[in-house]
Amino acid sequence: MPEPEDSPRRPVLVRHEETAPKERSTCGWRHRLISREDAGTGVAAWAHAVDIDGARPHYHKRGTELYYVLEGEGAVLLDGERHAVKKGSLVHIPPGVVHAAEGRMRVLVIGIPDIAEEDLFFPGEDGRASP
Repeated sequence: MPEPEDSPRRPVLVRHEETAPKERSTCGWRHRLISREDAGTGVAAWAHAVDIDGARPHYHKRGTELYYVLEGEGAVLLDGERHAVKKGSLVHIPPGVVHAAEGRMRVLVIGIPDIAEEDLFFPGEDGRASP
């Protein structure tokens, strides 16, 4: 359905995983499907496809994350409590919850608000931490 002529055009984004920027992260290797470089599109969240192979315990003070397991199985640790996950599992991780992962799995990770490296912390360490 066409938009009325007086409606402002909203930016859209279509990105394919094989052309998305790929980088090492705290949890494994991630393809940044929608991320910080897309700030001009008005996106309020980020989405990464992450190949998790174990993940160091960490937390975010302002970011919420959703993990949706696409392939594989393992466990996520949330504030020290182990939760088994497999293909089709969804995990909600609110700000302040220390989380890590065990096993090998491919996960769609959605973060709200947009990703910020200065919002990555490791228990027992002061200040900002690097992946």
